[in-house]
Amino acid sequence: MPRVEVVPADTPFGERLAAGFGYPLRGAALPTCVVLALIHYVGLLPSWTGALAGALVWAATWRYAADCLLHTANGYADPPDVGFDGNSTSGWGLTAIHLLVVALCVVAIVFFPRLLWPVLILSALVLPAIDMSLAFDGNLALAINPANWVRVIGGFGIAYLIPVAINLLLGLLIVLASVTTALLPRLLALPLFAFAYTYLIVLAFHLMGAMIHQRHERFGLEPEAEKLVVASHQDADDRLLDEARRLAADDPLAALRQLAARLQERTALASVHQLYRELLRRQGLREDLLVHGQIWIAALIAQKESRRALGVLQECTGIDAAFVPDDPRTCGELAELAARLGMNRLAIQLCRGYLAHWPRDPHAPHYGLLAARQLAAHADQRAEAAALLERLAAAWPDHPLCSEIDAQRRQLASPA
Repeated sequence: MPRVEVVPADTPFGERLAAGFGYPLRGAALPTCVVLALIHYVGLLPSWTGALAGALVWAATWRYAADCLLHTANGYADPPDVGFDGNSTSGWGLTAIHLLVVALCVVAIVFFPRLLWPVLILSALVLPAIDMSLAFDGNLALAINPANWVRVIGGFGIAYLIPVAINLLLGLLIVLASVTTALLPRLLALPLFAFAYTYLIVLAFHLMGAMIHQRHERFGLEPEAEKLVVASHQDADDRLLDEARRLAADDPLAALRQLAARLQERTALASVHQLYRELLRRQGLREDLLVHGQIWIAALIAQKESRRALGVLQECTGIDAAFVPDDPRTCGELAELAARLGMNRLAIQLCRGYLAHWPRDPHAPHYGLLAARQLAAHADQRAEAAALLERLAAAWPDHPLCSEIDAQRRQLASPA
C-alpha cells in the first residue's frame, strides 16, 4: 500500500510558500509541465486548427492546475497524477475566463492604452477568487459573481495578495514572451515560455490550495488526506515501526513477530514490509525472505505497483536464482514488464520459470515465444532459442501462436 504524504493544516504558510516553489518540479507535476509545454507546438499548426489545438492545451493546463488546487486543499503533500478525479468542467471554465482576460487586455492595448494597467491589476485581483471558486464548484455563474469575490477575498485577508502577485508575474511573463519571442528562434522560445507559464500556473494554484487547506474549517472542507490516513491506519503503522525498531535492538525476533502479526491483518505500508525484510536479512532467515517475497509481490501486483514488485522479485532472485512468483498471471505480467524495460536476463528467467511450473497453461506458448525472442537477441543464445521454438511447435501444434512460432523459427534459420 503506498504511503499517503500529508501536510498538517497548521503548517505556517511561510513554510508552505518556501516549499511551494519546488511543487511543480516534483512527482507527477514535472513530467506533466514538460509535456504540456511541448504540446504547445500545436499552436504552430495553420489557421483555425492551431487555434483550436492551442485552446485544448490551455484547457488541459488549467484542468491539471485545478486538480493541484483540490489535491493541496485536501491536505496532500505531493502533486496529483494526471487524471485525478477533480471537477471535469473546471478546465474549460478556467480557460474561458483567462482567455476573456487576455481579450480584454488586447482590446485595451489597441483601443484604450491608458486602461491596460487598470485592467491587468483588476484581473490579477479577482482572478484568484474566480479560479478557486471554479476549481471547487465548477459553477461559472457563481465564480463571476462580485459578491462571491468579496466573500473569498475576505476569507483570506492579506494572504490573498500572494496569488495576486503570482498572477501579476504571470502577466508580465506573457508580455515578456511576446516581446522576446521575436528575438529567439520560435521553435526554442515556444516551449521555454510555455514551461514557464505552466510552472507559474501550477505554483499559483498549489498555493491557493494551501491557503484553503489552512482555512478548511471556514470553507466547510474536510481534508480527504487526513481521513485517508486515519482509515488506512498509517499513523498506527508509523508508531508500530518506531516501536519495532526500538525492540529490534534487544529482541529482533520479537520485533519480527510484531511486524508479522501486522502484515497478517490488512494491507500494510511499504515501509512495514521493508523493515520486516531488513530484520529477516539480519537474522539470516533466507526461506522466510522468499515466502514474504511471494506474498508481497502478489500484493503489489494487486495494487498495480508492478515496478515495485519487479524490484522485490530481483531481491528474491538474488537469494535463490530459481525463484519465480507462485501465480502464473503474476509471473507472466512481470516477464512482460521486464522485457519492456530491457531486463532481458530477468525476462528470460521468468519465462523459463513459467514454462517449468505451468507447461500446459494455454499462455505457455506466448511466454515461450517471448523467451525465444529475448534469447535470439544474443548471438551466443540463438541455438537455445531455436531449440525452445522446436519444443513449442511440437507441444502446441494447434495453438493460435503457431504461425508466429514458425515465423520466428524461419528467422532464426536464416543467415544472421
